[in-house]
Amino acid sequence: MGRTPAHPDVAQFDLQQILEALVDPVRRSIVSQLVASGTDIKCGDFDIPVSKSTATHHFNVLREAGLIRQYYVGTARMNALRRDDMDAAFPGLITAITP
Repeated sequence: MGRTPAHPDVAQFDLQQILEALVDPVRRSIVSQLVASGTDIKCGDFDIPVSKSTATHHFNVLREAGLIRQYYVGTARMNALRRDDMDAAFPGLITAITP
């Protein structure tokens, strides 16, 4: 596995945990930016009004809930929306919470 952090399987998704992750406006903004971009985004390239350490916390909450997948490209930690997995587990959820 190396430096790639653990991610929950679709069977482990918990709606309560996902909704708790999405209640925070910074985390919803991260998800919205991933939806709008249509591509994976480096942690430092998000437009969020928090410190680096706070951003790390928000990314961890989203990853642990299953909303994003994180992986490394060189030294950059990339973030990918797990749209297909979310749509399989909870159809329409991502569409409902993003503008």
